[in-house]
Amino acid sequence: MTELKFPGGLSEIAGQYDIILCDVWGVIHNGRKAFDEACAALENFRAQGGKVCLITNAPVPKQQVLDYFKPLGVPDTAYDDCVSSGDATREELKKRQEKVFWIIGENGRWERDPFLYKGLDLTFGAPDEADVLLCVGLTDSLNDHPSDYADQLKPGIERDIPMICANPDKQVRIGNQLHWCAGALAEIYEDMGGKVIYPGKPHATIYDLAISRMDAATASKSRVLCIGDSPTTDMRGARLQGYAGLYVGTGLTEHGNDFQAEVTDLLADYGEQATYAMTGLRW
Repeated sequence: MTELKFPGGLSEIAGQYDIILCDVWGVIHNGRKAFDEACAALENFRAQGGKVCLITNAPVPKQQVLDYFKPLGVPDTAYDDCVSSGDATREELKKRQEKVFWIIGENGRWERDPFLYKGLDLTFGAPDEADVLLCVGLTDSLNDHPSDYADQLKPGIERDIPMICANPDKQVRIGNQLHWCAGALAEIYEDMGGKVIYPGKPHATIYDLAISRMDAATASKSRVLCIGDSPTTDMRGARLQGYAGLYVGTGLTEHGNDFQAEVTDLLADYGEQATYAMTGLRW
């Protein structure tokens, strides 16, 4: 395990990397407004010849992610492309187009709309006739608790239906509030004995898709940097793929005055590691 480093800004390490795979929620915006310093850091990295692919567990195709940027103030000069868990999920749905899908969490908010499966000509049905459970999120991500869904999930366990989890995140910070995500339901489903397919972070599918969009299939793994706010998706994903990881403290965890000690403890609590950590992404 390499020693965790705490650079003052991305400029101190940017020369070591050709590609950045950067998380979205909690890193470049909080669901209410853009983090200007973070966006500027990515712009500067690109100005020096680097490539940036945004990589998010949002359960929608990338265009819906990008459409959300303008009102928040995220500039399109901060990235080259974007890949979402929604993109990767659509690939999994295409493989099963002849199946009947039971869906949980649809049409609750912008991130749970029909864009996820629009144009795929899927068949949807009740739990007692479904072949696959598509979990997009909780019906009410702020006021519901994942444990409330145990009874709702039981038919899938009893019938041995695999779940496709469209967003492996367990929680996301929107403004100052934490919202539950599909990953929290997937964890319960696995604990109950169910099988879960995860197209998003920290699993390989979404990273492979991101690298392919950078036309960098032969890129050296040592020249790729993953940036994110989650030990269990972003830093774990970086480790599993063999990439460097930069943890930033502007997302899920609200840090106090001793950032270095807190991050060290946080990563240890999750059994994860990072190459670098910063209080927030800046140049």
